[in-house]
Amino acid sequence: MSQMFHLIRHAQASFGAADYDNLSDLGHRQSAALGAALKRQGVVPDAVFIGAQKRHRQTWEGIETALQTGLTPIVVPGWNEFDFGGLLEARYANRDDKPAGLHDDRKTHFRILRDTVIEWQRGEIDNPPESFAAFTDRVREARAIVTASGAKTPLAVSSGGAIGRTIADVLGAPAEQMILLQLQVKNCAVARLVMAKGNTWLNGFNETPHIDGRNQDEMLTYS
Repeated sequence: MSQMFHLIRHAQASFGAADYDNLSDLGHRQSAALGAALKRQGVVPDAVFIGAQKRHRQTWEGIETALQTGLTPIVVPGWNEFDFGGLLEARYANRDDKPAGLHDDRKTHFRILRDTVIEWQRGEIDNPPESFAAFTDRVREARAIVTASGAKTPLAVSSGGAIGRTIADVLGAPAEQMILLQLQVKNCAVARLVMAKGNTWLNGFNETPHIDGRNQDEMLTYS
């Protein structure tokens, strides 16, 4: 039996706020809009998985307002994001060149995050919150849990790093591609993976069926 797996990035979180792990007002609207778009497409998930972070559950709840599946999401911590704040702090520990705006200026944050993730993958950061190998293993295990569920149309809500790691894996791409994929993933974007007979193929990436020319100025966000 083949599975059409819908892997969704969470809606806009609260970048720069004391609690990033919480959807913004726009994020709540994005998730509801995505749910309505998936319903128009005829997507009917028969199993739902979410990471253990609040923004994952909130995004699913917004999607569910339109889909009305009645499904209880299965929490799989492997779909959680890596601790990017802790990773950035680890890179600059015991250094006097920590940039201003590292955690609250979008341009600075994402520019430095790109280089930091590559250093992390190469084992060049001391005492990271999680090793890159451990992160990779848990994301792979999360996908294995979805596969083993036997659901025909599973859906999961995760974060950009875990999605980037998954897509790089499926494509057989070098580890460095993870962060390049991650930085492209829009809020509430959908990746579609076909899984059958022990194989996985990428069917769609970074799809935003809830966004068009009429609403993109408001609804298209990346963080």
